[in-house]
Amino acid sequence: MSEITPTEEKKSLNFIEAIVVKDLEEGKDGGRLQTRFPPEPNGYLHIGHAKAICLDFGLAQQYGGICNLRFDDTNPVKEDVEYVDSIQEDIQWLGFDWANVYYASDYFQQLWDFAICLIKDGKAYVDEQSAEEIAKQKGTPTLAGTESPFRNRPIEENLDLFTKMNEGFFEEGSMVLRAKIDMAASNMHFRDPIIYRIIKQAHHRTGNKWNAYPMYDFAHGQCDYFEGVTHSICTLEFVVHRPLYDWFIDQLADSDYRPHQYEFNRLNLTYTMMSKRKLLQLVKENLVNGWDDPRMPTICGFRRRGYTPESIRSFIDKIGYTKYDGVIDVALLEYAVREDLNKRATRASVVLDPVKLVLTNYPEGEAETLSAQNNPEDAGAGSHDVVFSKELFIERDDFMEDAPKKYFRLTPGQEVRLKNAYIIKCTGCKRDADGNVLEVYAEYDPQTKSGMAESNRKVKGTIHWVSTSDAIDVDIRLYDRLFTVENPGDDKDQDFRDFLNPESLIVKTGCKAEPFLKDAKALDHFQFQRIGYFSVDPDSTDGHLIFNRTVTLKDSWSKIKDK
Repeated sequence: MSEITPTEEKKSLNFIEAIVVKDLEEGKDGGRLQTRFPPEPNGYLHIGHAKAICLDFGLAQQYGGICNLRFDDTNPVKEDVEYVDSIQEDIQWLGFDWANVYYASDYFQQLWDFAICLIKDGKAYVDEQSAEEIAKQKGTPTLAGTESPFRNRPIEENLDLFTKMNEGFFEEGSMVLRAKIDMAASNMHFRDPIIYRIIKQAHHRTGNKWNAYPMYDFAHGQCDYFEGVTHSICTLEFVVHRPLYDWFIDQLADSDYRPHQYEFNRLNLTYTMMSKRKLLQLVKENLVNGWDDPRMPTICGFRRRGYTPESIRSFIDKIGYTKYDGVIDVALLEYAVREDLNKRATRASVVLDPVKLVLTNYPEGEAETLSAQNNPEDAGAGSHDVVFSKELFIERDDFMEDAPKKYFRLTPGQEVRLKNAYIIKCTGCKRDADGNVLEVYAEYDPQTKSGMAESNRKVKGTIHWVSTSDAIDVDIRLYDRLFTVENPGDDKDQDFRDFLNPESLIVKTGCKAEPFLKDAKALDHFQFQRIGYFSVDPDSTDGHLIFNRTVTLKDSWSKIKDK
């Protein structure tokens, strides 16, 4: 473990890191550090989980500890091997690995045995009331609860019923096992919490061995204890659960060792929905194209969109960990990926809405090879050849016949520079019968080639282009934010689907790109000059490239929002 000076701690450590450093310095738990990441395999991980992953695995990585991956598979109704596989892929893509893979189901027998001990000690009982009746008897934060009529049934009867619950004698919902604690406790979680319920569905690992399954609050702390976890890190909603976590551990522990729970703020992003239930709704109703749709806040969605693991980890570092909840502007996440891709993405010219530009004074039938830097931010990135000829493709928006005063692109009589090439002066255009521009005409100045002495002549505009002679056709998917409002889930009187952005996906076909892009592979990163950052979609095939927009070059949403 690397030493950290007190000054460094003060500057850089978040409050959980400070706890870890102090515990290690004091030799707590024998100087061990052990964390765990405990996802339920009932869906795909989202950006909020990335924050927990970076903390759980990052602490172990930084301070010489270990972090286990433990699947909380206590509800077979919602769980699937598909989610297990996707969770492992996402963690490794983010740059982390686990010391061991465990499942809550590994401990089903130990949890069962512990429940039996609680029954024998008079600290648990089988309740045959309905969920509604149990909820009514819980009371309120200021009014004590009412004891169940089954609270004091004999121990032997509880043991017999609990065994039969698991043997399949009873129907789902007909009875539960509750811990017997204190129905008058100020903490509602102490009012005889349910610790086992009946679920008659095959489990993805244990099959039909079990019909009685432990609840999260009962299983989680005990699994931490069985594994030897030292720092059990959760989000803030579990603060009120911590006393119950400790109570169960106290009933189970037979030594001085105790895992300790610590809580941090969860990640809430503007223009983003984090509810797993609502994300599932989007997928099932085909409002998005699956869990890895690039508009989804899932880790696999960000990966497909072209985000890098480095950019996500950088974003998590920027927002940090606190003890209070808040909402982070998604613009900060977009800034993090721009910052990262600016250093690594290869530059390319791609024209999304092409119109032909004819250089009327360029020699007919001739062409020349120019050079374009792959990445001006990376001296070792090299360059690639670009063919320049009489006829080029430019963006339709880069020409305007009757332009306003501050329009610095192509308009009759005005000069612009063609990126990596020459200065040209627009002379006019050709339109069809409906007034649509078919061709734009200009003259080039052969003395202004990039790199020549005369090339230093200043013009106010620079536009990108692709030669018509070797351009390839590509499809472009312009992804944007999925919702039009900052907090789509806040308005309880309105359906969150009413806030879906109708322009969150615009598909452009017949776009023109430089020919070197034909060799691009899935998830390769590029900066399309003047447009944004793009990544190759896995749907691409030989001869049919599809690019996903990762993010625009600048934050355009802030301007829209301020209008």
